[in-house]
Amino acid sequence: MTDVTTGPTQSTAWRQHEEAVARLRASYAAIPPGAPVRLAKRTTNLFRARAASTAPGLDVSGLDGVIEVDAAAQTADVQGMCTYEDLVDATLPHGLMPYVVPQLRTITLGGAVTGLGIESTSFRNGLPHESVVEMDVFTGAGEVVTTKPGDDLFETFPNSYGSLGYATRLRIRLEKVPSFVQLRHLRFDDPAELAKAIAEIATAREHDGTRVDGLDGVAFAPGEYYLTLATWTDATAGETPSDYTGQQVYYRSVQQRTTDLLTIYDYLWRWDTDWFWCSGAFGAQHPLVRRLWPRRLRRSDVYMKLLGLDRRFDIADRLDRRAGRPLRERVVQDIEVPVEALPAFLDWFDDEVGMRPVWLCPLAARQKWPTYPLEPDQVYVNAGFWGTVHVGPDAVNGPKNRAIEAKVHELGGHKSLYSEAFYDPETFDELYDGPHLAAVKAKYDPDDRLTSLYDKAVKKR
Repeated sequence: MTDVTTGPTQSTAWRQHEEAVARLRASYAAIPPGAPVRLAKRTTNLFRARAASTAPGLDVSGLDGVIEVDAAAQTADVQGMCTYEDLVDATLPHGLMPYVVPQLRTITLGGAVTGLGIESTSFRNGLPHESVVEMDVFTGAGEVVTTKPGDDLFETFPNSYGSLGYATRLRIRLEKVPSFVQLRHLRFDDPAELAKAIAEIATAREHDGTRVDGLDGVAFAPGEYYLTLATWTDATAGETPSDYTGQQVYYRSVQQRTTDLLTIYDYLWRWDTDWFWCSGAFGAQHPLVRRLWPRRLRRSDVYMKLLGLDRRFDIADRLDRRAGRPLRERVVQDIEVPVEALPAFLDWFDDEVGMRPVWLCPLAARQKWPTYPLEPDQVYVNAGFWGTVHVGPDAVNGPKNRAIEAKVHELGGHKSLYSEAFYDPETFDELYDGPHLAAVKAKYDPDDRLTSLYDKAVKKR
């Protein structure tokens, strides 16, 4: 479904949306009571295992587009399965973008709201769900409920991961953006100085007298930390924007340059081309391989499919066994800690896990959300790390992941649930307000047809 703003096409888009919702209802009604309920999605950005199932997924065909962009009101009505790639393609022609655009093209708007998305604008705009003004949720009762801020369903939906239902339509706020983004890369040798700078910039929203619209960073090694300050601009001073979809790799430029210029479009997807830095695992950063690898296939969803093949055929494990290397533990996580705790976490992470680089993204929630209760207006820093660590036979028990969970809890932080989790039920309920979530679930899913959050995130059902 394409972007529409006025006239008959708009009516057609809304009619097609209602038809898609009707198909969703019918597919749900066809699932026998007691059978698992899953979405029939073509892509996923989840990294946790799920139990095998032959049950048909919910029919979400026709729920993957933008219904309407209201340029005057700076809002958009968007279907739940719409990817941010398609959403951005619809809004940028109007000089608008979503308040927060997660880094990977195939993350869906509904997924970023029922899960947790984040990006460099999160220090001033919060998380994706905080720019939602209204949404329709298909609940476990088989009903579509329109919900708004202040409603129990609306407030509990973020971080519920489908345990309360699925968003079919979301109305979101948009912000104006120019054509280009000016970047400044600042290096820090001391994590305490890094944390201090993050707190100051996130509060003042400027640095050295220049406005900061986007803020993120990379920890490359102990004593080598960078913050990237992004400023929206129409002034290029004759500079040609950089292109990191070709031979050059964006994350390496952070170390190599002090300033840079990107188009707004390329800035939004700067991390997707090389899946941050993880494309290196497939050879995509090798100059010769890169020349032969088509640009259209240098993107996160392609790497995700390659990762799926590795898991299916145990390719990395087979190679490790042949080479006599210890068994790997997959450590793929995003966590948040208060900015003042960032130095302690980075030092601990270097000593106990030793994985680099680490992505750093400051954020500040606008309010307290029950199922992911960050303190409002407190500056947190998301640390994202994605890879494997050789740990030996104990790898199957997740020792590194369990240690990360314990440390983050100790430091007053939280962990996203898109990947492996090992919490016991009591700790999980404490961190993610399990009793409240269960009460809201009972209200909107009285027959308990949808899988609970704990079962999804920890038991992998």
